[in-house]
Amino acid sequence: MIKIQTPISEKAIRELKVGDEVYLNGRVVTARDVAHKYMVEEKPEFLKEILKESVIYHCGPVVKNENGIWKIVAAGPTTSAREEPYQASVIDQYTVRGVIGKGGMGEKTLAGLKKTGSVYFHAIGGLAVVLAESIKRVVNVHKLEEFGAPEAFWELEVEDLPVIVTMDSHGQSLHKVVLEESKRNYDNILANIA
Repeated sequence: MIKIQTPISEKAIRELKVGDEVYLNGRVVTARDVAHKYMVEEKPEFLKEILKESVIYHCGPVVKNENGIWKIVAAGPTTSAREEPYQASVIDQYTVRGVIGKGGMGEKTLAGLKKTGSVYFHAIGGLAVVLAESIKRVVNVHKLEEFGAPEAFWELEVEDLPVIVTMDSHGQSLHKVVLEESKRNYDNILANIA
């Protein structure tokens, strides 16, 4: 396992390749649909320093407040494809070095990762409670009142959050490879049925 600490330099990110298993440490920020639209349309200045050389987590965490302290109960990845219209612009405008989610992203994001020096980290779906164990504390939350808990920007301090690089800054995508191989296998099965 490769240990990565935020803030992450472009050089460190460009050393990562598809298939690398990573323990992520430091600060990550959750952002889903409403947050991505807001970042692209409103371009809030306060997020530039928070996201610079950091990681966005496509996650709508389950949270609880215990005596004024936020605790993350569950933090599984959400499907990343919904952010495809925004992601390349967001990583470029905010100098984001990584995006965590599930299911991968498209060609526009892949080109953005290559241009900016960023990667897509895949987190395993269905492990929301286990992944939350890597979250050591909530540093801050932004836009909670306006967006609600799942869509707010949660700044989280993580320790050894397990992720896998499935799209890298060199234009490689494991998701694309799997899709192409699956299509070939499907076509072969259909050809043998006839």
